[in-house]
Amino acid sequence: MTPVQRDLARHAIGLDGRHKQSFRNHFVTGEGSADHPHWLAMVESGHATRRRCSILTGGDDLFRLTRAGAELVLDPGESLNPDAFPAVLA
Repeated sequence: MTPVQRDLARHAIGLDGRHKQSFRNHFVTGEGSADHPHWLAMVESGHATRRRCSILTGGDDLFRLTRAGAELVLDPGESLNPDAFPAVLA
């Protein structure tokens, strides 16, 4: 994950240095935006999922991090909200 992708991913889950636990998991962007190619690359690498444009997103794509992608961007002392990222049972 590139530094730009990491920043976008942290924004998507609400980690901004003030919060120690994620509180959301979404990012809306569309073709032509500088962010869109970064999100497509994160989908390709398995760090995010993409829901194609809809009326609810104003015609843009909705991206969400996978658990693996979210865990990758955590800083020490941060955690994922268990409602958005349920525990993986072995």
